[in-house]
Amino acid sequence: MEFHDCSTDVLVASGFVAAFLLGGVLFAVSLSLLSIRLLPPLSLSRMRRRRRKPVRVYMDGCFDMMHYGHCNALRQARMLGDQLVVGVVSDEEIKVNKGPPVTSLRDRVLMVGAVKWVDEVIPDAPYAITEEFMNKLFTKYDIDYVIHGDDPCVLPDGRDAYALAKKAGRYKQIKRTEGVSSTDIVGRMLLCVRERSLGGRHNPSSLQRQFSRGHNQKLDDLGFRTPTRISHFLPTSRRIVQFSNGKGPGPDARIVYIDGAFDLFHAGHVEILRLARELGDFLLVGIHTDETISAIQGAHRPIMNLHERSLSVLACRYVDEVIIGAPWEVSKDMITTFNISLVVHGTIAENMDFRKEETDPYAIPMAMGIYKQLTSPLDITTSTIIRRIVSNHEAYQKRNEMKEASEKSYYDNKTYISGD
Repeated sequence: MEFHDCSTDVLVASGFVAAFLLGGVLFAVSLSLLSIRLLPPLSLSRMRRRRRKPVRVYMDGCFDMMHYGHCNALRQARMLGDQLVVGVVSDEEIKVNKGPPVTSLRDRVLMVGAVKWVDEVIPDAPYAITEEFMNKLFTKYDIDYVIHGDDPCVLPDGRDAYALAKKAGRYKQIKRTEGVSSTDIVGRMLLCVRERSLGGRHNPSSLQRQFSRGHNQKLDDLGFRTPTRISHFLPTSRRIVQFSNGKGPGPDARIVYIDGAFDLFHAGHVEILRLARELGDFLLVGIHTDETISAIQGAHRPIMNLHERSLSVLACRYVDEVIIGAPWEVSKDMITTFNISLVVHGTIAENMDFRKEETDPYAIPMAMGIYKQLTSPLDITTSTIIRRIVSNHEAYQKRNEMKEASEKSYYDNKTYISGD
């Protein structure tokens, strides 16, 4: 009788199992290494970005009569980091360095905070970055870089306002947005007042086609400077895309619609848009054409053209989408096309006489039971800002003349800078 050695079978079986398990482990490790090697570079960069400290950038400014140029500068600054902190210069500092501000610090802080690329706001920032304030930026606010446009910012004594940040190697530059400045806007309003004082006589191609004060001007018989150039603003599809959210409403979204001129985009506009956005999931803003506004408010309006106004509204964090050139009347077809759930209008607006007209622009949404009037939080209109300019005409004229030389120098010596 033969006896089979079971212990040998056990050892063979154990060895086989061990080899199988070891092979499986090696195979799994190989797959893991292979999968890591096959990961796309973007995924690896994202993994590294999660591990590192977010890059915080700082940009400051007066942001007086905030416009799409300011917003585009903030957008560019935000692209240079992960978080954007914005310093808003105090009223006192503006008076000393530039002349009286048109809008208060409260309104300017509100406007800056409403820009969708801004993460944090520092009120009462100094006009020039001192060594003390720069150290505060680097320590308290954890700032990595200070950002400014390619246009020079010179103090009254001739010094570069950003010299210290440049010396510290913590300065980055962005492109100035073509076509507009607060100086230019004040010039438009002063010319607007001039045309009204002359009985409404105007050249339709001047104000309505974006006049500007210009750099080579002469005084007319009344002592006003005459514009000699049109705006540099060149609306492009790329700029609109840069300002857009790029997302539509969800299938069950509650879409709120509000329309208006939104001329000289101001704090009153921001606050009514904030209230409107709180009533739904998606805020659609209709912006009336230049011709519609002129027909209702007079030939001297709007101060800003349709594309300029559209970009200002698009930059607001409460706005999801705009209709560029919205109709005056809200029709049934429009409500259906955009799936509008609610139409709203503020109690403070440039033109509140629409109810007195033969045709109420909101008659259809009212009849459908989807109209709501909102109490405007701030008593500000475009006319309010124009009155401020008119009441202090000489001061703003002087302020513009001070800025004119630096703007002329910038445009005369402007060179192409890549990136935007």
